[in-house]
Amino acid sequence: MFWGFFDIMLQAGKDWRWLTCKERNRLVLYVESTREELVMPYKTRQLTQAAIEGSCFSLEDAALYEQICHYLSAFSIWSEGEIAVIALHATAAKLHLKPVLAKSWFFKPYQGHTPSTEAIITLNSQKQSGQFLIIECGNDASVCMCLEHQMQLDDNFALSRFETIKVLNDRVNPILINQSQLKRA
Repeated sequence: MFWGFFDIMLQAGKDWRWLTCKERNRLVLYVESTREELVMPYKTRQLTQAAIEGSCFSLEDAALYEQICHYLSAFSIWSEGEIAVIALHATAAKLHLKPVLAKSWFFKPYQGHTPSTEAIITLNSQKQSGQFLIIECGNDASVCMCLEHQMQLDDNFALSRFETIKVLNDRVNPILINQSQLKRA
């Protein structure tokens, strides 16, 4: 199952560790007390040197994780376990991935007049629309994490859930979420 062993919101713990799994070629969050791990979709070549060397779940990691959990819980569309997993992936991506160049050509420019004021946004490719979480917002471009199971960008390229892409801010579409909207992410 996608949400793994997180059925409830988790408090960051002293026994959480970032590891690089050589067999999987991925970043892993390892919880020592339960011996469980959450395998991230982020390949070793995408990681900063500090992430490759492994580290404890730092105060910076914990603060960002808690901030994202708090933000996402305000939408009332994800369970506590889903929020925990989204927040852990966003924390890993923001703090442990190398910078990337924008790949905005996959997405249509936003044609509306209402700027996005939320970090949950929509990006529209030539193939489909999908929900994303902005994990790093710059003046001209933002790093966005895919919240869809899969987002087809063109005939040959797709993003899987939690993979990231950097796009120019003129591609960011606001998303309106209310209690009656069906859960998509």
